[in-house]
Amino acid sequence: MADAQKPEHTAFRLPDPTEVGRSMADIAERSQRIVAEWLKRQSEGGGMASADPLNIGNAFLEMTAKLMANPAKLMQAQIGFWQDYMSLWQNTARRMMGMDSVPVIEADPKDRRFKDDAWKENEVFDFIKQSYLLSARYVQDVVTHVDGLDPHTAQKVDFYARQFVDAMSPSNFLFTNPEVLRKTAETGGDNLLRGLNNLLADLERGKGQLRIKMTDMDAFRIGENIAVSPGKVVFQNDLLQLIQYAPSTDKVLKRPLLIIPPWINKFYILDLRPKNSLVRWAVSQGHTVFMVSWVNPDARLAEKGFDDYMTEGVLEALAAIEAATGESDVNVIGYCLGGTLLSCTLAWMAAHDDTRIKSATFFVTLMDFRESGELNVFIDEEQLKMLEDKMNRRGFLEGSEMGTTFNMLRANDLIWSFVVNNYLLGNDPFPFDLLYWNSDSTRMPARMHSFYLRNMYQENRMIEPGGISLAGTPIDLGRITVPAYFLSTREDHIAPWRATYRGTQVLKGPNRFVLAASGHIAGVVNPPDGGKYSHWINPDLPAEPEAWFAGATEIAGSWWPDWHRWITALDKRQVKARVPGDGKLAPIEDAPGSYVKVKAS
Repeated sequence: MADAQKPEHTAFRLPDPTEVGRSMADIAERSQRIVAEWLKRQSEGGGMASADPLNIGNAFLEMTAKLMANPAKLMQAQIGFWQDYMSLWQNTARRMMGMDSVPVIEADPKDRRFKDDAWKENEVFDFIKQSYLLSARYVQDVVTHVDGLDPHTAQKVDFYARQFVDAMSPSNFLFTNPEVLRKTAETGGDNLLRGLNNLLADLERGKGQLRIKMTDMDAFRIGENIAVSPGKVVFQNDLLQLIQYAPSTDKVLKRPLLIIPPWINKFYILDLRPKNSLVRWAVSQGHTVFMVSWVNPDARLAEKGFDDYMTEGVLEALAAIEAATGESDVNVIGYCLGGTLLSCTLAWMAAHDDTRIKSATFFVTLMDFRESGELNVFIDEEQLKMLEDKMNRRGFLEGSEMGTTFNMLRANDLIWSFVVNNYLLGNDPFPFDLLYWNSDSTRMPARMHSFYLRNMYQENRMIEPGGISLAGTPIDLGRITVPAYFLSTREDHIAPWRATYRGTQVLKGPNRFVLAASGHIAGVVNPPDGGKYSHWINPDLPAEPEAWFAGATEIAGSWWPDWHRWITALDKRQVKARVPGDGKLAPIEDAPGSYVKVKAS
């Protein structure tokens, strides 16, 4: 075994006691300030928060009662666990005596927590790893096989059991992570001191709440090295700025293209860098691209509702596009929540005989929220009431709270990996544009967000004809007849593809469904030149998503060219390239505009 794999063989460097003393004095002073700030926030928020804000306790009490009602099943699981554990002890003893042994349990090859060679080559760390994996499997097996739980409680128990299991990984602790032990020996503990300073900086940034720094926030400038596609803001109101991008071809398609991003995040995920910008690529294919840049709302917009996002958002954007280009017929893309809004708008327009939208593209969009994934864990009456109480006091949902929710869906990648890197290894986060975007959070208006959570996630009323009304008009998705392209992603934790597929069975026009590899972001932002991630196509649309997938063909590379072929087949007519400002709308400012630069903090 190589000495590099044994932390105890690494030379230990002694720290400078004077430097340590100064650092500890600074840490003590900052810690007192953080505690004082946290206490101040609690008093301003109307007292101490609920001891169980996520309503976890009741779910686990119910699970425990069901387990106790079937002790034989629990005993069987325990016996299996202890048999595996005894095998692990025996195998570890064989390894320590120089004999070959087969692992009792293997880590997933994709699990980056155990990428360090010591997790395999060092008997002690291999035992720690396998012991953890066995315990994790036991916990998850027990909670996922409890009879008699209602689906929502079962989902919540499973989700938080996995959160607990992820938190308890030996990779998250100093004395059970071989990489951290080596770093500590090599630096004389300086990594831990730097890590403590990183932790305090994150607490200071969150004013007493932990805001993990995922990337170098000073490495990026919106409009300078990200979101740099040239264009002009040609229209704005309280809710949005409308960007018209400059053409890069002499001729463009007659129909302009409007993109409606979600307002949970900022639009520039679709214009992150030139090499992976969907905006720049669409422009190069001859589209006149208009992008909605939503406002980052504050308390002044507390009463803006979902229907305001339709009337002041989509409908006013369509009118502005006609003024800018002279064209009333438009192709529209809606991404995630933007797609949900697009479907509602199409139903509203159908009720008013408005046919300006000639094609609709839905990126990872839920219309039927029956199987809306793990976000449902956060949607029950107790949590909604607490959330609404917070929002009503402020006028909005804090962007960081939404970010924490999404990060929990991929806790190992978006929480614990940074705990190890920033706090245990004492490293500074690596500059990464995607994580900068992910950390650039947005707020949600109180009235709108309450309507969205209750009517879509909790009650699933949007899918029902007349289940919701917007701007005084009952919505019926079954009245939508425009050609529609559905793009979903196979590993989506936010909008599971089997749930998004249901939209193909509701809309009545000619529909096409395409499934991309990877997840909610990477599967969508997948340029053809990148050579990443395949996609599946199947022109048939059977009732069940599994039947669709069984008949689908996997195609290597990006789905972007497939979408472009689909949309140009609807209308190939071309006109002279349109330059922002040539129409009836004078430019207001350069892209990406000022709304996108407003920080939630």
